[in-house]
Amino acid sequence: MNGAWSVERARAAENVVLARTPEGVLMRHAAFGLATVAARMLSARTGGVAGRRVTLLVGAGNNGGDALWAGAFLRRRGAAVSAVLLAPDRAHPDGLAALRRAGGRSCEVLPGRADLVIDGIVGLSARGALRPAAAALVEAVTAPILAVDLPSGVDPDTGAVDGPAVTASATVTFGARKPVHVLNPERCGEVHLVDIGIGGELGEPDIGVLTPEEVGACWPVPGRASDKYTQGVTGVAAGSAKYPGAAVLATGGAVVATSGMVRFAGSAAEAVGTRWPEVIVTGSVTDAGRVQAWVVGPGIGTATAGRDVLRHVLGDGVPVCADADALTLLAQHPELADARDPDVALVLTPHDREFARLTGSEPGADRVGAARDAARRYGAVLLLKGNTTIVAAPDGRVLVNPARSAWPATAGSGDVLSGVVGALLAAGLDPATAAAAAVHAHELAADLAARGAPAPASTLATGLTEAIRALRTGRVRGWRR
Repeated sequence: MNGAWSVERARAAENVVLARTPEGVLMRHAAFGLATVAARMLSARTGGVAGRRVTLLVGAGNNGGDALWAGAFLRRRGAAVSAVLLAPDRAHPDGLAALRRAGGRSCEVLPGRADLVIDGIVGLSARGALRPAAAALVEAVTAPILAVDLPSGVDPDTGAVDGPAVTASATVTFGARKPVHVLNPERCGEVHLVDIGIGGELGEPDIGVLTPEEVGACWPVPGRASDKYTQGVTGVAAGSAKYPGAAVLATGGAVVATSGMVRFAGSAAEAVGTRWPEVIVTGSVTDAGRVQAWVVGPGIGTATAGRDVLRHVLGDGVPVCADADALTLLAQHPELADARDPDVALVLTPHDREFARLTGSEPGADRVGAARDAARRYGAVLLLKGNTTIVAAPDGRVLVNPARSAWPATAGSGDVLSGVVGALLAAGLDPATAAAAAVHAHELAADLAARGAPAPASTLATGLTEAIRALRTGRVRGWRR
């Protein structure tokens, strides 16, 4: 599993290594890695390094030192390097001397055209937006920006932006990824990790990120002895006469995700049976028969009928994925949770507004912290939807799915996601892993559907189900099984 470590833990690991390393060696090693990435970017964009113009935006401290040393390495490869010193009296002395020895120059204003700009304004200790002088410099930049450790002005532990900040084409970080790199990929661009020898001191990550290989490996695949029951029986309680689409989409997510059998219960039974003839349909959850997990909420409404459905599902003694109207009902009627066995898994899937209903406030800047708190409060896995989706378990574990695109942000796609989560719960996956794996596949499928693979889709939400089926059966690349 990939992951990210808090700034505090990454710095503690780095300090251990610094204590046994000659002074300056670690910085020069890091800067050489930074210069290597910069050289690749220049070569890809302009065909080489010699004769290209590189501008360094240099603040006080070690990030500025990294940028200056990298500038010295690039200058030795023939690049013309200028360093804009935002705090000339506090610029890293050794790095500045190295740049000047190599033939680079320093200045206090932005020079002319650049082929690449390296952002070394602030480091991991900084908090808050860029100050006016730095913000004005960044606003004037037209070349691609390579950030040192993080885009300046973005919070390193939460990824939050509350004012002017850098948007980088790429970011180079050292030793370990930090939360900002997985929580705000739009600002970081492509993240490159330079090994500086601290891996043995890090321990388990604070935030986990499932790899495509891990998602493919944990996804249930039928074996020779499998049947419709051993593959997992998923119950879906969704939709209504007014909102049959929610029922069709949630059921479709469960069908294509791998369920051995799907039982649908609700007033949209006719619409579901027409679209998914393999599904066993009934009009009521009380008549649905045994299931191994429930999906409940999309389109059921928040009146008495919906409340009764949710109460029955929560009392059925099997894992539950609660979405949409089920979340509103839980917020309005906290006593509904009393029907649930606290030892049975519950996955809640709110977006920000639903999260506010459940907890009394929106997630705020620290989305990971907010999701962790809510997961503990409800004793449930909390899947906080967003451009970067956060999955928090009651025991404090967090898995994050950094967004590759915004394609899943469309009406009905969340209904499909809840069906996929339910299918993975029915198959027996750990609830946090089920939620995170479902999000990963859901986002990849949304991207495929938007691009017309495996077949053109009339709308993204309906196309999602066929794209998920294609992923599961190995008909498209990009996901290993």
